[in-house]
Amino acid sequence: MTAPIIVTAQFATADQAWLDGLRRAHFPPERNHLSAHLTLFHHLPPSLADELDGRLRRATAAPRPAATIGPPWSLGRGVALRVASDGLAAIRADLAEAFADVLLPQDRAGWRPHVTVQNKVDPAIARALAATLGEDAWPRPLAIAALASWWYRGGPWEPIARYRFR
Repeated sequence: MTAPIIVTAQFATADQAWLDGLRRAHFPPERNHLSAHLTLFHHLPPSLADELDGRLRRATAAPRPAATIGPPWSLGRGVALRVASDGLAAIRADLAEAFADVLLPQDRAGWRPHVTVQNKVDPAIARALAATLGEDAWPRPLAIAALASWWYRGGPWEPIARYRFR
């Protein structure tokens, strides 16, 4: 069976540790199988693997894009932190244009960059976390360290490659 490809942005060490800590504290443990991440594409066909590799290498030959994170965003049964980055949005837009003919509806729809820190919980628990996180000072800087590609085979993602920004 051929597996679809997921593309994510990854964070510098300190931000990764902070976001992973939020996920450990607030994500249901039985569902928390991944490190904190920012998804650029949920499902690219495996036939694009070589072209995607070249495009991600070129995109990350530049300095890492500036980014900020927050404030919290309610998912109804969870909470995410919004991410703003013109540079990352431009990279994603270039990839979306290149792959427009094969994007599934989820990846064709407007991109709302975020990091999910809680999901699949009672709405009251999610509201309480959103309120607590909302008391913090937002937005705050976020260091985007790399882009990554992954095979999705139904369970935890299998890494294909990681592309560090210059």
